[in-house]
Amino acid sequence: MDKNNRSTGQPLQTGIIGESELIKKLLRDIGKIARADAPVLISGDSGTGKELIARAIHQNNPHRAENPFVVVNCGAIATDLIESELFGHLKGAFTGADKSTIGRIASADGGTLFLDEIADLPLSHQVKLLRFLQEGSIDPVGSHRSKQVDVRVVAASHVKLEDAVSSGNFREDLFFRLNVLNLHSPRLAERKGDIGILAYHYLRLFLTSTVSPARDFSCEALVALKCHNWPGNIRELINRIQKALVMCDGNFVEPEDLGLDRPVQRPNADVIDLESVRQAAERKALENALDHAGNNISKAARALSVSRMTLYRLLNKHKLRVQ
Repeated sequence: MDKNNRSTGQPLQTGIIGESELIKKLLRDIGKIARADAPVLISGDSGTGKELIARAIHQNNPHRAENPFVVVNCGAIATDLIESELFGHLKGAFTGADKSTIGRIASADGGTLFLDEIADLPLSHQVKLLRFLQEGSIDPVGSHRSKQVDVRVVAASHVKLEDAVSSGNFREDLFFRLNVLNLHSPRLAERKGDIGILAYHYLRLFLTSTVSPARDFSCEALVALKCHNWPGNIRELINRIQKALVMCDGNFVEPEDLGLDRPVQRPNADVIDLESVRQAAERKALENALDHAGNNISKAARALSVSRMTLYRLLNKHKLRVQ
């Protein structure tokens, strides 16, 4: 689901899949925010695709898209290494510093720095990050000279930073500095209509690299997917489909392959809905394949593991034209 970027007239490149109203609004907001250079704060539960949103912001910025997109997981770096990792250090600045490094911020110069799980950044290091955001300069460890860098900062957290501020675990001034523009990544349970489309997308994606007899979901599997709560969001969906393709014994993925309970019954309304899901997913797969293949029919057919004649038939079925 891509919308045009009004600043360039070009399609918005996001990799974000879905047709729900929540996703349509998210894509519209990304299109607006991508054109700016102000800091962005992305909220949302773990596994909802916050990094994908950050990457979409970077890829659709007309001045930064060709420059680096650098990801830093603030919770995955040892506390005593955070300052060096972010700001760099000079050779000999501390024991073990046998060479100089520029750090993650400087490596993103001209591009975008994505600070994931920003709430995990210790208070002792938040001051220096705040100074960088205010002044646009960094001081590598062991250096007495500041270095100017041109970096757009996008931060994300599954923790509500307002609560972290209230509890004294996050600086209020840093929160306001980061929260200039904001986006929310919705839970998968909030966009139930996208579950089938996502499931088919990942089924086709993983079938290109996984030996499996599976070629489709059974109706029971689709109902089970729709009824599940998805506490792990899209990441959980991806994991369950990868597992299912390995465990499946037949042409259809069943609920048991996904590790989900089999539905007690399948109402007729669900059957109708599931057929519409299949059609929407098939159309989206065609659009994605053509987009990635640059509208080259042969490449798109290979990506979908179908013949050129089958691809032409599917394009005609969905009334899609190759430009």
